[in-house]
Amino acid sequence: MTMVGLTGGVGSGKSTVGRLLAARGAVVVDADQIAREVVEPGTPGLAAVVAEFGPEVLDPAGALDRAALAAVVFHDAAALARLEAIVHPLVGARSAALMAEAAPDAVVVYDVPLLAERALAAGYDLIVVVDASDEVRLDRLVRLRGWTVVDAQARMAAQAARADRLAIADVVLPNEGTEGELAAQVGQLADQLGLPAS
Repeated sequence: MTMVGLTGGVGSGKSTVGRLLAARGAVVVDADQIAREVVEPGTPGLAAVVAEFGPEVLDPAGALDRAALAAVVFHDAAALARLEAIVHPLVGARSAALMAEAAPDAVVVYDVPLLAERALAAGYDLIVVVDASDEVRLDRLVRLRGWTVVDAQARMAAQAARADRLAIADVVLPNEGTEGELAAQVGQLADQLGLPAS
């Protein structure tokens, strides 16, 4: 089994790279997706978040109101740490279970935004960093996701600095151009990893 750690700052295009590698046959475990699943209605994760932050982080249907929670935690380092203490162990356990289900000869890609922050690089055969400047990422978050500049900057500030991510990279995929240019780079990476041609 080949273990690939895939990371990049918010707005870098990391999820796009994950989708492209999955299309080539990689087993992609998406930490962001799992983080959403572990706080779905009825889960112990959601109950723990509500116990910590109060019912105001729920929407009228009883699901997590991500915008309300983000407004609390991305402007308060202590609150973010409390949230991470709830969610990260749940994500870690679910991710490990999914990885254990992969075939022995699989290329497993763990799409994890906080790889540099958590000093997890040693656990992988290859670290791939999707890289874009802070200016490009800020523009994408505001223009494509509809975030405010303040919210986007707060989320970016909560992550590792660009230089810290680049310092752990075995492979850097620059992503300030078109999706086609990124896809070409991912294709070369997939070839290097021995993934079947799409």
